[in-house]
Parts: sequence; C-alpha cells; structure tokens
Amino acid sequence: MMDDAPTDGLVVVLTGAGISAESGIPTFRGPEGYWVVGSRHYRPMELATAAAFACMPDDVWGWYLYRRAACRAAAPNAAHRALVELERRLGERFLLVTQNVDGLHLRAGSSPGRTYEIHGNIDFMRCARECTTALHPLPDALGPSWEKGRVLGAAEKALLVCPRCGAPSRPHVLWFDEYYDEERFRFQSSLAAVERAAALIVIGTSGATNLPTQMCHRGAERGAMLMVVDTEPTPFSALAERGSGAFLRGTATELVPALCQRL
Repeated sequence: MMDDAPTDGLVVVLTGAGISAESGIPTFRGPEGYWVVGSRHYRPMELATAAAFACMPDDVWGWYLYRRAACRAAAPNAAHRALVELERRLGERFLLVTQNVDGLHLRAGSSPGRTYEIHGNIDFMRCARECTTALHPLPDALGPSWEKGRVLGAAEKALLVCPRCGAPSRPHVLWFDEYYDEERFRFQSSLAAVERAAALIVIGTSGATNLPTQMCHRGAERGAMLMVVDTEPTPFSALAERGSGAFLRGTATELVPALCQRL
C-alpha cells in the first residue's frame, strides 16, 4: 500500500557484494574466506566478530589485512563508474548505500557525503577501547599486500594502535555480533532516505542483513519504484515483482550502466 509520505525525486541505490564480484573481489564466504589459526579453520562468521577479536586480535587483524590486500588489488568496474555518473547528474537527489567494505565506490569517484558505508570500510581502523569515534586510515607502512597465512609481527602491531590514546585499534567494520548505529554506520539516515525516495535500486545483494531488508520492505510499502539487479532471484526481486518494480536478471556490469542512463 502506498503511503502519503512525500518524495523529492530522491533515487536511493543499495549495493552488495554482487557489484564488486566482477572486480575480482572474493565474497569470502567460500574457500577463500577461511582462515587457519593453529590447526583450526575459522569461517568468516566466526572471525568477523567482536568476540573473536577479543580472544585473538592478531589473527583477526591478519585476516582483515589479507582481505584488504584483495580489495586494494581490485579496480572499480563499469557499474561503479555508472553510479558515479548518475550521482553527477542527479546531485542532491542521489544517495548510495553500500554494504561493501572494499571502498570501490569511493575509489570510482562516488562522493563521501552521498555514500553511506553501512558495514564500514576495510581501509580504516578505530580505537578498540573507544576513546574516540574518529576513523584513521590504515598506515601506509603496512603495505598494499598481505599474504595469506602471514603472521602479524611486532612492527605491524606497533602500527595498529589508536593515534590518540595508544590503545589497540580494530578494523572499521560492522561485525556479526554488533549492531548498526547512526554515528558509524548511518542507520537512521539510511531509513530516513527510504522514506523520501521515489526509487530504490538494489544491486547485487540477497538481503542477509537487517538494515538492507528494512530499507527494501519499507520502500515497497511506500510504493517507491523498486528495481533489483541480480544474477539470481532474491527476496528483494520477489518484492519488486509483486509491486510496481522490476527484476533485471544479469550482472551489474551488463545492466547497471544502461539502467543509470535511463533514470
């Protein structure tokens, strides 16, 4: 049912791992996502937690530095660039909400002010003791690459500290046992944008996390045009087809540039 909520022609784009997969970034839910600590193989859902970091911070940091190396080796693709051009055309009527922590949207040219990284950014760290909410870029001295299985050494540990208080730092990512908030992850702002949106475009995400699911369901309830781009049907594509939207089946690089041109 369509609400009487106002819109201002805002186009909200929500992206997930599918848009970055074509840049060569593994999803890390398959074999490349596992990490060996001693004789045990850890799954991403076990490593990407505050609980794991509290028990074995060096191993968790090693995994994230390896992940970061894969992200830094990748380049933005045609879908990322098309969204940059769409933002240039729409200006204040555009907002990008991304689940991806790889930073590819910003590297493609999306503006930080109109890009909500709701799961964080793997290029940044913050104080693990929360002396401040400020984000700090990972030090250049860590290098652009990190080999799988490499052990975090004393020199790396000395770099991975809070510049303000000297306490250990942590990756700036939303872990599986943590909650969204506004200050770090733009929770309320993302939901508020959907309340104003005329269109919600969902690219390459299956809806496994809470905030994207809330956004899509609320957009559909309001009657916003819901367009879903994915290689396979998802709960979001079914939602689009039940309403006035559409499911565009295919890869992001195949479909997003043409879709952006039509908007």
